[in-house]
Parts: sequence; structure tokens; C-alpha cells
Amino acid sequence: MHAKDILIDGFSRIREEVHVTVEGLGPDELSARPSPDTNSIAWLVWHLTRVQDDHMADAFDLQQVWLSQAWEKRFGLDLPRRDTGYGHSPAKVARVRVDSGELLTGYYDAVHEQSLDALRGLAAKDLERVVDERWDPPVTLGVRLVSVLSDDLQHIGQAAYLRGLLQSAAA
Repeated sequence: MHAKDILIDGFSRIREEVHVTVEGLGPDELSARPSPDTNSIAWLVWHLTRVQDDHMADAFDLQQVWLSQAWEKRFGLDLPRRDTGYGHSPAKVARVRVDSGELLTGYYDAVHEQSLDALRGLAAKDLERVVDERWDPPVTLGVRLVSVLSDDLQHIGQAAYLRGLLQSAAA
């Protein structure tokens, strides 16, 4: 198995979990927060998708799906155009509200397709390419991809846990 196949499998697992976590939830459930200082399912899924979109576009010299496919307009959030959610205060988390889970999964699916297209073209040597020199040591493509995968898996796990909390409270 090649490294790109492992990465494709990892990102595909995120897609599966995004759909399972969001499916069947309405706007109130997607925006519910157990306390004012916690994140909602909508925010977690939006954020993990924004990070993947932003980081993959940067690493592969692509346009962000958020902007190029007008997802920014479809969401209509009261946030800066390129905002990914990093460092959001509770007030900014509350701004990420959606009318349906389909908006979240639609955006994730579009980002996922662009990510897979980029990953399919990878050669092993590409993983050594430096994509960010602001760090010491500089960040390679391989490290960046694992970082995005790790961040996304953590956030979808948090969203799935939150869904379980909401469902147990409703039962």
C-alpha cells in the first residue's frame, strides 16, 4: 500500500463520520451547545472542513472550495471570508448556524473531492516537499497532511460525542 492510499483512506473515513454525525439533525440540534463555552456540531463540522479546505488548497496551490464554489455565500456567516474558526471565541462559535445538515455535508463533500483529486496525484517524493517555512523545522507536505487528518479526526470525534450527548438527553 502506498502512502497516498493510506491518506485517501484516512480522509475518506472522515467523510463517512461527517455524514453519520450530521445525518437527521435539524438546525437546533446542529447548533446546540452543552454550555456557552463549548462548540456545536455545526461549528465543529464547519471548522474541520474549513481547515481541510484551507490547508489542502495552500499545500497543493489550489483555490479554496469555500470561495471558488461560493460556499461562503451559501453559509452566509457573519465572519471574515477566509475565517477557518481557529481561535474562535464562544461568541464567534455561536455565529456558525446552518439551516440544514445538508449544507455541512455538501460543503464537506466538495472539499473531500478536491482533497482526493490532489492526493491521487501524489508521489512518495512529494511528501518531502516543504510547504510552510514559518516553523522550525519547516513543515513538509507529509507532515501537513497528517496534521490535517489528525485535526479533522479529533473534531469529528468531538461532534459525534456531542451528538450522543444530545440524543441521550432527549431520550
